[in-house]
Amino acid sequence: MINAETALDKLKQGNNIYMKEKNDGDVSLLKRKETFSNGQHPYAIIISCSDSRVIPESIFNAGIGDLFVIRVAGNVIDDHQLGSVEYAAHHLGVKLIVVLGHDHCGAVDAAVNHDSEGYIKFITDEIKKAIGEEKDEYKACCLNVKHSIEIIENSFEIHEEEEHGLKVIGAMYNIESGRVDFEI
Repeated sequence: MINAETALDKLKQGNNIYMKEKNDGDVSLLKRKETFSNGQHPYAIIISCSDSRVIPESIFNAGIGDLFVIRVAGNVIDDHQLGSVEYAAHHLGVKLIVVLGHDHCGAVDAAVNHDSEGYIKFITDEIKKAIGEEKDEYKACCLNVKHSIEIIENSFEIHEEEEHGLKVIGAMYNIESGRVDFEI
């Protein structure tokens, strides 16, 4: 088990390696057998969009068992995602939760520019709550990340957990460059 700051450093280092078009994440047969026998011990929870261009394990140069990834269009948070976060934080001991948004998000675009129907409306309505009247796509993506962080913080006793090292942060992924900005 590692603390939140060490986990964040690992994510930043992994992103730097990814941007150099390398991937050292261990996906070997040996690693699969190790995690089968000894269980998973991820160092970070990543809540990201389902966008096929956003692959957290690659973006952070991670291998099998390194990240606990929760993916949903628009990286929105509901009870299902909160249950997954709770499991990873309380049962696996993960200390860092990262809500990873990205530029050119189709779900945010749908919330900003369209009146969605069907099941996607559940996602776009949540994003609309997050962004209000914001029309700038990047700013809307950042507001959406911040909204998800607020939901997580309000749903858990994060402040009590912070005393035990649990940390929630937001980040934005640039699809073109591959860079993750943790300062949003």
